[in-house]
Amino acid sequence: MKMSAFNPWPRVYPILDASFIPATGRAEFLRRLGSSLTEAGVKLLEYRNKTGAEVELLADADLLRTALPAGQVKLILDDRADLVEKIGFDGVHLDAGDMKSAEARKLLGPDRIIGTFGGGAVGMVPGILQAPADYFSIGPVFATRTKQTASPLIGMEGVRRLRTEAGADPVLVAIGGITLATAAEALAAGATLVAIAGALFRQPDPAAEFRRWMTELG
Repeated sequence: MKMSAFNPWPRVYPILDASFIPATGRAEFLRRLGSSLTEAGVKLLEYRNKTGAEVELLADADLLRTALPAGQVKLILDDRADLVEKIGFDGVHLDAGDMKSAEARKLLGPDRIIGTFGGGAVGMVPGILQAPADYFSIGPVFATRTKQTASPLIGMEGVRRLRTEAGADPVLVAIGGITLATAAEALAAGATLVAIAGALFRQPDPAAEFRRWMTELG
């Protein structure tokens, strides 16, 4: 595993799913959202679009890269390692069934961020830690409406178990149904950071909500 992209990693990892972007006024929405999140102090954000056409993905990515400047925010693209360099993003998140992390590392080189989904199965850790990835998502911790998954829920006990199995160094991202009420517990259980989607982007003012999370989590 290469040198960490952050030291320390931010505690909150927003995931902007395309389902949260309105069809009308899409470009202006993304400009305003991106600028407000940058001002709120977001350092890492993933853009996820599993159903839209590539032309939509590219247009959204271009707007986000402009509104969340490269020197201030690292942007992660879900699934599409082949488009990361083209859109000027900082890395890719790979789920089961996507390109293998070793292939993505060859494609993107040593400097871009690669994240992969580890799940939460017993005995999972020894295998996933061999992947040339910067972080490993673990979960789903709780049920989520944002992303369909067949993986069993792991709860807080699963987060604790996986941290124990992984040791102190690997970056573990707790994902799935995390709320402000449970985020601190997930971090205390061993998550390096928590990933949030609906808990942030269903709010009327996501930037204000992000600030509230950062204040509460310290």
